[in-house]
Amino acid sequence: MSRAADLPAARRRYVTVCVLYWLPLGLTIAPLILLLTERGLSLAAIAGCLAAHSLTAAALELPTGGLSDVVGRRVVLAAAGVSNLAALVLVALGTAAWQLALGMALIGAGRALSSGPAEAWYVDTVHARSGPGAELRTGLARGAAATSAALAGGTLLGGALPWLLGLGPDLGARLSAATYGLALPLSWPLLLGAAVEVVFVLYVLTALREPPRPAATLRDVLRGVPATVAGGLRLGGRDALVRRVLLGAAGAGSALAVVELLTPGRTAALTGAPESGAVLFAALACAGFACSAIGSHLAPLTARLAGGGQRAVVVGLAASAGGLFLLAATAASTGMAPAVLGAAGFGLVYLGRGAAGPSENELLHQRVEGSGRATALSVQSLALQLSAALTGSVAGLLPRGPLPWLLGGVAMLAAALLWVGRGRYAAASSAAGSTAPPVGAVTGDGPPHDGP
Repeated sequence: MSRAADLPAARRRYVTVCVLYWLPLGLTIAPLILLLTERGLSLAAIAGCLAAHSLTAAALELPTGGLSDVVGRRVVLAAAGVSNLAALVLVALGTAAWQLALGMALIGAGRALSSGPAEAWYVDTVHARSGPGAELRTGLARGAAATSAALAGGTLLGGALPWLLGLGPDLGARLSAATYGLALPLSWPLLLGAAVEVVFVLYVLTALREPPRPAATLRDVLRGVPATVAGGLRLGGRDALVRRVLLGAAGAGSALAVVELLTPGRTAALTGAPESGAVLFAALACAGFACSAIGSHLAPLTARLAGGGQRAVVVGLAASAGGLFLLAATAASTGMAPAVLGAAGFGLVYLGRGAAGPSENELLHQRVEGSGRATALSVQSLALQLSAALTGSVAGLLPRGPLPWLLGGVAMLAAALLWVGRGRYAAASSAAGSTAPPVGAVTGDGPPHDGP
């Protein structure tokens, strides 16, 4: 098979990995909080479980990215699947608070392990077969669209499955009795996700081929990972384009934190009851993921119409900011028209973010070599998570109404403005045969660049 013919196969494998990884996590979105409540956890205990997830993911984000650059993409990605498999089984069947907290921490570990290897594998494969100037945006866009579609489908299926088990002869109650109360109806979406994780691990080990790496001893790993992580952090400080990508991720984290924090309460107020509000939120979340998938799918077209990758980022982030401002404008209003406008703003947030993401990541990969690619992606993910945690905390202290929504909108608009007038790399980002010089390996030295 020729190298050119291999590229569609690499793209298909990358898309398949995205679907298999995110579908199980999508299955948990609707039932998770309700399942933890059914197990007898208080709201404070549930918050502690969520904190265990977030803190674990943040703590491991950079070390696992460095580990992927040192020992290889496939083994780290498979480890993410194993971690998620154990987590889903533990949360689905666990009854003690420590078991559920450990399960959530393992999901956080899986998130950290997975944040860079799959995309790094795809970019490495394309560069190995077509050179460092190969076009990446189309494959990255399809991967992002597949991720959003998997989350949307998983959210719907995860919300519907417990309800379906309760119909007719109440199969859910029978299964619960047969398992001595271990497997509640709300547990089955997570157990289905665990089965998908088995398929994911097997697929990663068999389909993601990569060139052999030098055998790494424990000493090599302990020495190489910290150096790679330190280099990844330095890269954001000395390269202006990479710095804008990281600040764009931080802006997106702030915006998404506000949306995820405030939307459930807004839907509950709209329907008049928490239960019906939760159903509406699940439907809205599914629609948001679908909008993100559409935006990601249209990312290459957006870049062509805008005249380059950087302009496409401006358009996408500005549209997302507009959605947040629309949510702010309707926050204090009631009635059908404000609700419809608010839903449109919600969709616009995800549509714009989906359209900007692939172009941002293509620009990032043009500036980073393969030896530090996964670390750079982990730094990007960490910027998003830390910004989300900070903004979510601030938004929770603000009075209800337009102000918290404006906080997220201003953060996203600031991220968009960072790219305005930055035409230095536009030609490289818009050309399929871009030859923008990388800044060297993350662990190497590169020339300084002007700040934003």
